[in-house]
Amino acid sequence: MTRPPAPEPLPHAVVDNHCHLDIARDGNRLDVAEALAAATAVGVPRIVQIGCDLVGASWAVEVANTYQGIVAAVALHPNEAPRLAAGGRLALGLAEIESLARSSPQVRAIGETGLDYFRTGADGRAAQHESFRAHIGMAKTLGKTLVIHDREAHHDVLRLLDEEGAPPRTVMHCFSGDADFARACLERGCWLSYAGTVTFPNAHPIREALAVTPMDRVLVETDAPYLTPMPHRGRPNGSYLVPLTVRAMAQLRGDDLAELCAAIDANTDAAFGGPW
Repeated sequence: MTRPPAPEPLPHAVVDNHCHLDIARDGNRLDVAEALAAATAVGVPRIVQIGCDLVGASWAVEVANTYQGIVAAVALHPNEAPRLAAGGRLALGLAEIESLARSSPQVRAIGETGLDYFRTGADGRAAQHESFRAHIGMAKTLGKTLVIHDREAHHDVLRLLDEEGAPPRTVMHCFSGDADFARACLERGCWLSYAGTVTFPNAHPIREALAVTPMDRVLVETDAPYLTPMPHRGRPNGSYLVPLTVRAMAQLRGDDLAELCAAIDANTDAAFGGPW
């Protein structure tokens, strides 16, 4: 499947704060240098590469140590935790993630961690809870940003965050809740990151959440190669398509585009511990 064409560049640089450069979709995967160059050309010169398992986390650190425009986040994805727990390897996996997080200053975040009740059934929830709690503690101990994956688990995500205490820098990745859930996350000091889903026709609750998110708490991401924004939904996503999402966000919010871009750029630095 061919990739969509590049959109018009943004008037101010922004950051794709959640990307999976290591994952191919439909056999289509850009070389890292090519992906970064394509994104930079449209005003997205920086990327947070997310590692979701031990192999991916190690690769994320390697890439972040190689490319100036990339920093890493490392974790065991919520759906990875039950698989490791079933083999008695969850504790070892968590220890390896912590070792990777300590290995380089280019590792800015612990994530994506959290809860996913869509793909993992009730029998896997205990392992997800254990893993999420461990990642929260890791982020606080190491002074890293916590990046949360939350799919159909809003109540328990907030409950565990409250029980463990949210780190000072917490990002709700690919925000999927409504305005009430947005307010609850904001009350806990979170940044809310919006992906291409905000452009989907049936995403009214997410757009309502975006409307109540203060400008100093808004982030943007691709979750590439998934969640390609309209009008290219279903085709492979990439950081170079962030302008489509940002323009839709500005229109929905009634913001000046350049002002929103500048805010997203500054917010990402604040959320991920400074510029890179």
